[in-house]
Amino acid sequence: MLTVRFLTAGESHGPQLTTIIEGVPAQLPLTADDINAELARRQGGYGRGRRMQIEKDQVQILSGVRHGYTTGAPITFVVENKDWKNWTKNYGC
Repeated sequence: MLTVRFLTAGESHGPQLTTIIEGVPAQLPLTADDINAELARRQGGYGRGRRMQIEKDQVQILSGVRHGYTTGAPITFVVENKDWKNWTKNYGC
């Protein structure tokens, strides 16, 4: 039986979102392009504001994938928040 565990860290207005996935078997095909295609689907999504249409999320794979295939080690993904600099000022709120 395959057990997969997901850990996430970060906030929507923080510098990045991080995900660690444990339990993925080795030799499964996986590239950043595969994930970015799914993130791009969000662009046409629904919400109360235009944020989904403004942000162009792109994933970086930091571990667990080599030459387009999973290694069996935990996989780490990072999605940087390019808009974060606009949220770093404290306006006394």
